[in-house]
Order: sequence, then structure tokens, then C-alpha cells
Amino acid sequence: MTECETINAELKSLANPANVAGMARFGIKADNTLGVSMPVLREMAKPYRKNHELAAELWQSGIHEAHILASLIDDPRKVTVDQMEAWTADIDSWDVCDQLCSNLWEKTPYAYAKAVEWSRRDEEFVKRAGFVLMARSVVGGKKRLAPPQMAAIFAEIERGAVDDRNYVKKAVSWALRQIGKSSLELNRQVIATAEKIALIDAPSARWIAADAMRELKSDAVQKRLSARVK
Repeated sequence: MTECETINAELKSLANPANVAGMARFGIKADNTLGVSMPVLREMAKPYRKNHELAAELWQSGIHEAHILASLIDDPRKVTVDQMEAWTADIDSWDVCDQLCSNLWEKTPYAYAKAVEWSRRDEEFVKRAGFVLMARSVVGGKKRLAPPQMAAIFAEIERGAVDDRNYVKKAVSWALRQIGKSSLELNRQVIATAEKIALIDAPSARWIAADAMRELKSDAVQKRLSARVK
């Protein structure tokens, strides 16, 4: 058997229908899902790190957990824009979306550009990927984004706040909260953005603003950020 076939056979041997049912309750489709946990997937990925060709084969297999494994083992230096477009178009669950952005896309030189571009797209999971990647570009990126780039991110978040689709509005809120917890300076900027969003006449915008400000204005977050400055 090929490495891909061996890995998929191991994944199938670890299938856990109870986990699949639990995942379905959190909005993860049961189709082609085996119920293998993230700690197990991370351990499985270790021997195959930076294997671009194997990652492509795993992605093509269509198994939910194989998609996550592909994001863990691919080599970001070999990722192309075409690959990013093709894989992101295939996403059909929020967890694959978030893992792909956090494990792989954020490490490519195209992260910021794709974050902004995808946030303007209509497809629900592509749009979600845009906002997840925005947060990861700010929080996980090796280089600090320039002020004009941050201004563009806040503008796109404000624009995206009117999208009432569940996986989009939750991603917009998550992006705000993650960015706002990264530094005291960004916390203030994010709260100002959330206050502007709260004034938008849309249910999703009001929910996003309330959800973000509840956490970002909390004593716990403010104390933690203030302690970092000191």
C-alpha cells in the first residue's frame, strides 16, 4: 500500500461512531467523518511533516480526518495560490476550515491577501476562512501587520458583520475576540470597531458586537493585557 492508503486504513481502524455523533451535534457533517480526535491526528502527523505530495494525496481522498492531517503535514513553502483556492473551495465543515487556516494557510506568504479576498466572497466556508485567516495573520503571524493592513482588516470585519449565516458571523466574532486579546493596543482598536458594528441595523451585527465586547471588556482580559504592558 502507498503511504496515503496506509494512513487512511489506520484512520478507518480508529473510527469512533460515538464521536461522529457528538461532532454532528456541533455542526460537523457525518459524511466521510470517522470521529478520530485531534490529539490522535496530531500524533499521526508527526512522522510525515513537510510532505507536500502526501498531503495532496490525503486531501484528495476526501476523508474528513485526512483533510485535517493534510493541513498538519503539508509544507507551507510549497503551497501555491491555486492549491489554496482549490482546497478552500472543498471545505464543508467549520473545523476543517479552522484547522486548515491555523495549521497551514497562515504560514504561507499569501495569508493576508487571501484573508481579505476570501472575506468578500459569497461561499459560506470560503468567507469564514477569510475571517479565521485574518485573526491568524494578526495573532499567529511572524511579522506584525502594518497599520494600513490592520485598518483594512477592521474594515472587512465591519463589512462582514451583516452576514447572518451561522458559520460566518461566529467567525467574525472570533476574529474580533482573538485580535482583541493579543495586545492592549489592539484591544482598544477592536472595541472601537465593535462599537461601530453595534450601530449597524442588522441582527448579526448586534450579536457580533455584544459577543465580542462581553469578552474583550471583561476584567479577566483587561487585567491580563495590562499585566503584559507592565
